[in-house]
Amino acid sequence: MSLLYMFSFPFIQRALIAGVLVSLCAALLGVPLVLKRYSMIGDGLSHVSFGALAAAAALGFAPLSFSIPVVVAAAFLLLRVANHPRWNSDAAIAVVSASSLALGVLVISRTSGMTADVDNYMFGSVLAMSRTDVILSAAVCAAVLTLFVLYYHKLFAITFDESFSRATGLQADRLNALLAILTALTIVLGMRMMGAMLISSLVIFPALTAMRLFRSFRGVVLCAAVTSVGCFCTGLTVSFACSTPVGATVVAANLALFLLACGLSALGRRRSR
Repeated sequence: MSLLYMFSFPFIQRALIAGVLVSLCAALLGVPLVLKRYSMIGDGLSHVSFGALAAAAALGFAPLSFSIPVVVAAAFLLLRVANHPRWNSDAAIAVVSASSLALGVLVISRTSGMTADVDNYMFGSVLAMSRTDVILSAAVCAAVLTLFVLYYHKLFAITFDESFSRATGLQADRLNALLAILTALTIVLGMRMMGAMLISSLVIFPALTAMRLFRSFRGVVLCAAVTSVGCFCTGLTVSFACSTPVGATVVAANLALFLLACGLSALGRRRSR
């Protein structure tokens, strides 16, 4: 099947543009989140987003207008819990994640005529992407790139030694807040295609793959960005050709590349010995 034929469909064009932008955002944000051991926040936010989208569908509200403020608030809450010395951050994230998912399922079960639409958010659908999603994805991507260009060295500092950064007068809370907001927006937009169950993989897999191949922060960031975009394009193409779900196919591509990176890393260590 010709690629020209594939990209002649408007919904594929929208999916490609939005997917590449969201994948790039998720990969860039995923590096500091994974290194700071906050990677499960992405999974928690995806479930919060699902619950918010289910509630929006049941109440007749605009999905994005309702879910974005809810997920941003949840991002601040989870980040605050993760930094609190008296809280078990993993347990807190698990509680929020499971509760939001359960509430979303309960809302769906009590609402008629909304199931098919909300299922698109849970499992993802290429057909769900709209021009509004593309525009919002471009805006979020521009914000993420601006964050990394202007605050690269500060992000590096709070990623590896946040306590020392605070001691030197760096406004770590402000940068963490920016990371939380942009992660929340990326999760909400990415759910349209990847689904609530799989969107967190875009945050985690590229960073883990890059960390197996590079040692420097810059190298990991660049590799994660290229890896994420490449795996998304591969997954979208294979999905169209084989009639498989986009989200699952993209995750499978990320998993294959991660396993390959692990093999290359192990081989490199053997040779160095």
